[in-house]
Amino acid sequence: MTEIQNETYAQRLSGKSEPTLQGSVYLKPQDMAWKPSQFEGIEIKVLYEDKQLGEMTCLLRWQPGTTLPFHKHPEIEQSYVISGSFSDHDGICRAGEYVWRKPESQHETHSAEGCVILAIYRKPNIFKNSAGFDADSRKQIATAHAPRTHQAS
Repeated sequence: MTEIQNETYAQRLSGKSEPTLQGSVYLKPQDMAWKPSQFEGIEIKVLYEDKQLGEMTCLLRWQPGTTLPFHKHPEIEQSYVISGSFSDHDGICRAGEYVWRKPESQHETHSAEGCVILAIYRKPNIFKNSAGFDADSRKQIATAHAPRTHQAS
């Protein structure tokens, strides 16, 4: 153990450690408003964001029939489906299920029935034709083509 680790361990054992005040941030997502995302048919509630690092944890609500255009994951992306389902060329993720995407992977996702997901990003996705989004103008990117996703057998 390092000297700092030894000191911290000794403080804990002696009961001298104190919790960090205001070290936890509690949110009530049920009281937050859904906001438009850059993509038509997808709304967002941002739970955590560090723009400098590119990290974000959010809830995403997809309307039935929504397709998220082809994109690349520069880092791991994690998704837990709360309700509904969404899919890509590799499979379908339903309510209560979890999927993570490998760094540098590319795909397009679709939700036939609509869904709500908890998404955790280490870096923002990279989209070929959508560099930014102005929430005030509410200009969204339409996703009006047929999905190229996993077909259930």
